[in-house]
Amino acid sequence: MEPAATLRDFSISFWIPTVVLGIALVIKLPTIIRLWRDPLLRAVGGLLLLACGVFVFCSPSTIAWVNRLTGVSNISAPWCYSLLTAFCGSCLLLIITWRNGPDRSAVTRRARRWVVSVYSGVIVVLWLLFLLADVPVERLRDLDTYYATTPFMREEILLYLCAHALACLITARLLWNWVRAEGLDAWLRWGLKLLGVGYALNLFFDAAKLVAVGARWAGGDLDWLSTDLAPPVAALSAILIAVGFILPHAGQYASDRWRVRLAHRQLRPLYLLMRTSAGGGVPFVLRATPELRLTRRETFIRDVLLPLARHLDTALGARAYEAALGLGHPPERARALASAVTILDAVEAKARMPEPPATAAAPDTTDLLREIGPVSRVLRSPDEIAAVRARAAADPAESVAAHE
Repeated sequence: MEPAATLRDFSISFWIPTVVLGIALVIKLPTIIRLWRDPLLRAVGGLLLLACGVFVFCSPSTIAWVNRLTGVSNISAPWCYSLLTAFCGSCLLLIITWRNGPDRSAVTRRARRWVVSVYSGVIVVLWLLFLLADVPVERLRDLDTYYATTPFMREEILLYLCAHALACLITARLLWNWVRAEGLDAWLRWGLKLLGVGYALNLFFDAAKLVAVGARWAGGDLDWLSTDLAPPVAALSAILIAVGFILPHAGQYASDRWRVRLAHRQLRPLYLLMRTSAGGGVPFVLRATPELRLTRRETFIRDVLLPLARHLDTALGARAYEAALGLGHPPERARALASAVTILDAVEAKARMPEPPATAAAPDTTDLLREIGPVSRVLRSPDEIAAVRARAAADPAESVAAHE
């Protein structure tokens, strides 16, 4: 099988990376607009926008449409090269911003000006070389190799490939150095890894193009490297870069939502117990967010616990804690089990006597209100609570002796 025919079977439509990059831009756009003064977010937005533009305008159908619209044969060539060069400059600006953060020192400003001036100069030279070149035959897929030996066009092709390779090399190197840094969030680390692989694949794209162009200079024909291998590599690279930008944001969002829903579910046993004591629960709100549902459940539990505190037996709580330790539970779980025992006892006491004696002083419930999560979790273990409660019901002296 010929390499060209094999690669055509595995080609990736240019619109697939365009859609993925567009999704990444849409996800980032609200934050970019809200925090527009942040140079890092502006750099990310510019990079994603330019990456989308590259794949939209480098599609053969769009290339033909731009050529017909302007009436200039192959005018899409310098336009696509300019977008790709601007994308390279945006990559470097993003890296400079990442490395230096909000630093506005003279060195940082000078580095940014250097990137903008150099890559702007490259874009100007690309257009000048195109005006000097003679490219009458429209080429939609193989322009780089077809005009590889044409004066001025030859230099233009080499210039854009070298500018692209240099930016991707610097970006990939810095990203892989960053991946090895300590203290990174797991989602951010995986996002950086995908970005690093994406930019490394861009180097493979440049290598394939340069080898194909070099073969033309030497009188050979390796056009399939440029026309059939490089485009799917570029598409795969763009998909990885887009996912690399999406993953930290989407992963952190999913993790936060999971933690909220898990906390809401873990409070259910204590919530049901408090609802039994209060005679009612939290009204259901159809459009309430998970965060609001969690807040409403926590508030309801604490609101019921406060008046219930007048029925709490602190002596029982102390005995239950000692009993839980005696049964081999660690201190944190022993405290949660003791609190569960005292709350159950208070609910039963309230059912027998809704109003405690006037002389009864409400105990300090600060720790109890703060530990509603662990208390609710141990309520899922009724056998353990029953064992602690039975042991705590014994004579206090016997309980202490058993613990010793």
